[in-house]
Amino acid sequence: MQISIDLSLYPLAQQAYKDEIWAFINALKADAQVKVVSNGMSTQVFGEYDHTLKFVMAEMKKVHQTVGSAVFILKIIADDRFREYEN
Repeated sequence: MQISIDLSLYPLAQQAYKDEIWAFINALKADAQVKVVSNGMSTQVFGEYDHTLKFVMAEMKKVHQTVGSAVFILKIIADDRFREYEN
């Protein structure tokens, strides 16, 4: 089963918040088993359901452990919506 995750990261009380956001996006892009698309509003992650969800949650945990206070907004769809970006 495939999954699509749309997520946004909002680091709180960080002057270099853009650096934290880009570090998170780059960490997501490091996994060859997922596809990652970013835009000015959010990041989309696509892949196999179990792997992708575990991977994203692990990366979110790393942010909370290193950055501290941060808000994540997620939308999860049980479908591979990456095809919308392939054209």
